[in-house]
Amino acid sequence: MPVKQQAAELLSLWDAFGLVSDDLSWQEEALCAQVDPELWFPEKGGSTGSAKRICRGCPVQDACLEYALAHDERFGVWGGLSERERRRTKPARTS
Repeated sequence: MPVKQQAAELLSLWDAFGLVSDDLSWQEEALCAQVDPELWFPEKGGSTGSAKRICRGCPVQDACLEYALAHDERFGVWGGLSERERRRTKPARTS
């Protein structure tokens, strides 16, 4: 199963059981905190490759992605996914 589909399914389950947390202590271990923040917010058309490579080795990548999906982060790379990738990952909301 592709990682994007796994993330969407996990977020749905976490949300359904009230497991989405606002605890931000995971950020203390984030590798992105040690690098220029501009890397995670490239100009339109800029590359996200370097940020994603750092994310892949980050011990809090899952918590970061969970936070971004739960808080509808619309800009930057979070949890190794770009804005567009996160939009595709979020489960469709039904009215």
